[in-house]
Amino acid sequence: MPDITLTTVVLLCVAALAAGWIDAVVGGGGLLLLPALLLGLPAGTPAAHALGTNKAVAIVGTTGAAVTYARKAPVDVRTAVRIGLAALAGSSGGAFLAAGMSTEVLKPVIMVVLLAVAAFVILRPAFGAAPAPGPATRRQILAAIGLAGLGIGFYDGLIGPGTGTFLVLALTALLHLDLVTASATAKIVNCCTNAGALAMFAWQGAVLWQLGALMAVFNLAGGMLGARTALKRGSGFVRVVLLTVVFALVANMAYEQWVG
Repeated sequence: MPDITLTTVVLLCVAALAAGWIDAVVGGGGLLLLPALLLGLPAGTPAAHALGTNKAVAIVGTTGAAVTYARKAPVDVRTAVRIGLAALAGSSGGAFLAAGMSTEVLKPVIMVVLLAVAAFVILRPAFGAAPAPGPATRRQILAAIGLAGLGIGFYDGLIGPGTGTFLVLALTALLHLDLVTASATAKIVNCCTNAGALAMFAWQGAVLWQLGALMAVFNLAGGMLGARTALKRGSGFVRVVLLTVVFALVANMAYEQWVG
């Protein structure tokens, strides 16, 4: 455990709880959890330790949310795992390239895409309100593996923020899922990408296991609560949270790009 005050530990645990809830509902919990770790850890702590501990915490909450969803939502686990394995490969490629290129030039493009997505969701109230009447076709599944898996997985390795939110949107559009089922499927995909990233950080010795284990308990509680909330409140509620997270993500990227 790093040398941090009890107050800071409590605040980090509260952040982990809130991040777990947000991530389970619509993705984007890392927008809260990672900055909290970067601010809470002692000065001089390598950034990799914050990133590694973030993954150790997030994978627990994501797994809890995925299990909660799988018990009550009509999730096609086989398809979700196939997309997740593709995302794992994509994130590895993105992480490999990230070391040799600047992602700053990509952030304005991502912001424009997010704003366009928000406009689409606002103008199309029926988006994600109800699932398609039949099962996904082979072509739709292959498109989801390629775009939601490899494509968003690559983005996760290259840049990262908002990956869960992008997955929810892509799965809703490609597989014609309702937003609740898309959130459930995204959690299984996130488990795969988080596992790969955590394994790499652990191999590098960049995980603060004691702090991570404590925060993971709160993240798990938040994740399971968020999944239950989404299941109970339905796609309309998820839609509101989705738009809130999208605008928060745009604001965060804009701040880092032009202010921070």
